[in-house]
Amino acid sequence: MSYAAAIQELFSLAGELHAPAGKPRRKFDLGQMRTLTEGLGHPERMFPSVLVAGTNGKGSTSATLASILSHAGYRVGLYTSPHLSRVNERIQFLNAGGAPTLISDDDFAACYFRVDDCARKLVSEGKLEAFPSFFEAMTALAFVAFAEQQVDIAVLEVGMGGRLDATNIVEPLVSVITDISLDHTDWLGDTITAIAGEKAGILRPDGVLVTLPQHPEANQAIGEAAVSKNVRGINAADYLPGRDGAAADGSYRIKAMGEEIEVRSPLSGSHQQRNIALAIATAIELSNRNGYKLKPSQISMGIAGTKWPGRLERFVREDRADVLIDVAHNPAGAWALRSALSHLDPEPKSMTLVFGCLRDKAVAEIAQILFPLFNKVVLTEVESPRRASMAEMQEAAAATGADTSEASDVADALKQAWESTPSGGLVVATGSVYLIGAVRDSLAGASA
Repeated sequence: MSYAAAIQELFSLAGELHAPAGKPRRKFDLGQMRTLTEGLGHPERMFPSVLVAGTNGKGSTSATLASILSHAGYRVGLYTSPHLSRVNERIQFLNAGGAPTLISDDDFAACYFRVDDCARKLVSEGKLEAFPSFFEAMTALAFVAFAEQQVDIAVLEVGMGGRLDATNIVEPLVSVITDISLDHTDWLGDTITAIAGEKAGILRPDGVLVTLPQHPEANQAIGEAAVSKNVRGINAADYLPGRDGAAADGSYRIKAMGEEIEVRSPLSGSHQQRNIALAIATAIELSNRNGYKLKPSQISMGIAGTKWPGRLERFVREDRADVLIDVAHNPAGAWALRSALSHLDPEPKSMTLVFGCLRDKAVAEIAQILFPLFNKVVLTEVESPRRASMAEMQEAAAATGADTSEASDVADALKQAWESTPSGGLVVATGSVYLIGAVRDSLAGASA
């Protein structure tokens, strides 16, 4: 079967987080995933893995850790979500410090139809109550691909939660929990405590947790879960910058494995220092106790070689304002973006925001954080059934007093933004992964 057919069938499964009016939303449990992978011969047991959960920074942490391990000579599988442009981005391979390569179209199709055939058989036999969701099928596909490629280790970014996430059927060498904030509250709970409890579902009895001190409620919930399971905790704070902080170029020096190394990441923003620290601590734990041999210099090179687009990524234009894109899709992400914008040097003459988001996000709060920074805000609806309507975004904007305009699509939004922003100014696009993917395709000439 063809790649096009695989993509068509896979995307027909999407929408698990969007319940049409009058219909109950999907319920998740790990039994479904375990039955599916058992039918596939348990590919998730054929490679060691690390699980990375959290609200913000888990993708950056995962990408940095994968790069470090690959620079140490290991073949690494990297599973992340969502994707910016092509679904293949979710499954990547890193080898001996080389650039990440996406799963090929042919391999994607072959793995997908292996999962599809297995699922159909299990449904027909009554062993599965329903066909896998998009994310369940995608995760199973990744497990099959990593097993077939015989990766030395897989770094798995957890999806929405943790406890019931499809990735959580593996037995990780290390569990990593990044910063936690309010997001997906309809699914995970409306408090930091509840959300942290869901994220802590990736912990294993007598397992290992790498994390950093954060919100007190999160600390308590994670700590209680760790104690109840006799988890050994590793505080990554030792790998944060010291009192002197980072240099003007964002680099800093830390001590790792008894040596001083330079940390110079291509990922901008001071918030990335926490994600990098988590990746370093995890890599050192893998080296100390799990047989993965790393040198301090390889940690430094891996950090420098990290590829993770769409995060404070700047596109320079000679004849018009530059464009900065960032996936700030919740209030914590919006605050991180706001902080990064406040440290721009030189300061832009003026700034225009291109914004579009999903309706299940904290639209009003994100608007309060970001919109007052901009001379103008161009609103556009994203391509998703979960998109916030123009009316919803205009209502959020009105409360901030922002000067807004409406765009029919990304191309129109960028055109309006450039017309409103002089040379020496800055256009910023944020709000949703879906928006950033479309903007990035437009700017980079990438194919959708």
